[in-house]
Amino acid sequence: MTTVNGGISFWYAQDGVPAPRAPLPGNTMADVCIVGGGYTGLWTAYYLKRAAPDLRITVLEQHFCGYGASGRNGGWLYNGIAGRDRYAGLHGRPAATDLQRAMNESVAEVVLVAQAEQIDADVHPGGVLEVAYTPAQLGRLQAFHRAEVAFGEHDRVLLSGPETAARIDVAGALGGSWTPHGARIHPAKLVRGLAEVVESLGVAIHEATPVTDLAPGRAVTPHGTVRARYVLRCTEGFTAAVRGQKRTWLPMNSSMIATEPLPQQVWDAIGWDGQELLGDMAHAYMYAQRTADGRIALGGRGVPYRYGSRTDNDGRTQAATVNALRELMVRFFPATAGVRIEHAWSGVLGVPRDWCAGVELDRVSGLGWAGGYVGSGVTTANLAGRTLRDLVLLDSGEGGATELTGLPWVGHRVRRWEPEPLRWLGVHALYAAYRGADRRESARRSATTDPVARLADRISGRH
Repeated sequence: MTTVNGGISFWYAQDGVPAPRAPLPGNTMADVCIVGGGYTGLWTAYYLKRAAPDLRITVLEQHFCGYGASGRNGGWLYNGIAGRDRYAGLHGRPAATDLQRAMNESVAEVVLVAQAEQIDADVHPGGVLEVAYTPAQLGRLQAFHRAEVAFGEHDRVLLSGPETAARIDVAGALGGSWTPHGARIHPAKLVRGLAEVVESLGVAIHEATPVTDLAPGRAVTPHGTVRARYVLRCTEGFTAAVRGQKRTWLPMNSSMIATEPLPQQVWDAIGWDGQELLGDMAHAYMYAQRTADGRIALGGRGVPYRYGSRTDNDGRTQAATVNALRELMVRFFPATAGVRIEHAWSGVLGVPRDWCAGVELDRVSGLGWAGGYVGSGVTTANLAGRTLRDLVLLDSGEGGATELTGLPWVGHRVRRWEPEPLRWLGVHALYAAYRGADRRESARRSATTDPVARLADRISGRH
């Protein structure tokens, strides 16, 4: 049996893509128009409708809900937030600590809502285990652990090599850091269930409806125009396709593989009984989960960026990327050497120039947006949806300022990405530098982070 490459993602392989909803039938009016039917748009619609049932809310999605990153990600519901250190520098450590606490709470919030709304998304709250398998990675992991604790995560645990192996037997692991603020999910089941709940609340969802232009008070599509006081852009990695947004966020590619269901003897060798999410401290890092049906789903960077901010059509990824991810999996788990890869796919995530996620609502124009999650969007989208809710209710007079509207990522502005070909050259050069740094760190076994990676971090704005 050959590997299925594309087809959106493995997460749709079992049940297929959802039956399409009807496109926008023509010109219409709404109180809130949300552009994008992924996690951000659907969470925003959910919380707005729960808070103000009389609001007329319309969601416009160019393909189907969950077509983008919401249906292709690694299923990492965890508490990472893009840009926390930068926000600490701009607004002070207490403000950044508030943002981190909100992210910790958002993990629990998604789990609770899935239970309350009876969304079966294979949720398992096993936490997140980050591992180090070179001396340089171990130094970064220890610094990472100290930073997380300093930002209030006092329930995080630092693990030795043997303690790490007792949880998940990653070959050569020198240490690990575990947090309880994480849960495995099935991405497509979550986004599909959320869309169904939102629709049952009375929100109008129109699929196969690309938005060609956004302006104060209106969203223009080939099928008609939605006029609304609030127009919210929730398009994440597909933002570059919106008119005037070509250089706002860079659509970064990430690729994944999923194995066949593993036999018990392989799981006996690996462990992973707690079903933790698994990541590492490499510069070109990986992320993985043990799926509910007994597979390993593992992802990382392949070709990081397509010229001109282009995005793929069906999730296909390059054969070299599939092979590289398989080699990484076998390097982590030698017992998987004979395991078949059933599915490979890719998707894009939104990366701002300063790697900081953000939320904004312009109270004059009524235009708002949220995104730039840099790969941690499963949880961040929930926090963004609740924040957009509070900002809309505050502006409309139906609510007041809240803890969420005061978080430091609200109203954050960042410069645009460089024009082509500088954008393409820069991103590919940076990721070549990161991959080279990982190779040198593995070969030298030095406890010091490779200086090229440090330079790449400064140039990219990643840290």
